[in-house]
Amino acid sequence: VVVVVVALVALWTAVWASGAFHESAFPSPQSVVHGFGTELRSGRLFNDLITSLFRVGVGFGLAVLLGIPLGLWMGQKLAARMAFLPIINFFRNLSPLAWMPFAILWFGVGDASAIFLIFLAAFFPVILATMAAVANIPTVYFRVAQNYGINGIERLTQVMLPAILPQIITMLRVTAGLSWLVVVAAEMIAGRDGLGFAVMDSRNGLRTDLLVVEMIVIGLIGVVLDRLLVQLTKIESVRWGYER
Repeated sequence: VVVVVVALVALWTAVWASGAFHESAFPSPQSVVHGFGTELRSGRLFNDLITSLFRVGVGFGLAVLLGIPLGLWMGQKLAARMAFLPIINFFRNLSPLAWMPFAILWFGVGDASAIFLIFLAAFFPVILATMAAVANIPTVYFRVAQNYGINGIERLTQVMLPAILPQIITMLRVTAGLSWLVVVAAEMIAGRDGLGFAVMDSRNGLRTDLLVVEMIVIGLIGVVLDRLLVQLTKIESVRWGYER
């Protein structure tokens, strides 16, 4: 990884030194490092980062808390799948950013509108992924559970959840990444702070060095979030699903 990063920085420096682009359109690595220091000293970068993480945490958390139970229910009920699946698929294919005008009208500019858009981005994929995971549990699992007298909440905790946790963790990684993408886009249009707003502000101020700083931070945080969720795959009751 270090070798690849060094090679990319070297290529970046070579392109900048060639003079193919003006400094205002293609900042040098040195100016980006200087901009990074400026943002850290001012405290703005940290504040924007915390704001964006808060919005993603609330919106994504609500989507998971509401979406997984609904997916569990629909996965077990064929009639519920037949009734609600077309509607859920419709909203899943509708870009969350299409709701932007309504989000601003309903919640104004700030945390609430961004959280609403993040929730919409994650909620329907969470339902569908959970529902599909439950519906695809081999029926032999339930037969064995019935033979051992495992029913009700025990069937949920001892049969269903262990069977679907690998798929659920994969779904969480995908939807968390999607939520992180949406918060940046939402803040660019309907925000007064956050990393997305900082990107737009840097663009309007023609500060491409700061723009690159914010892009690097956005990418790094996305990687960190994914790595944190990957740790869930190391749980003893989950690892079997990745080692088959």
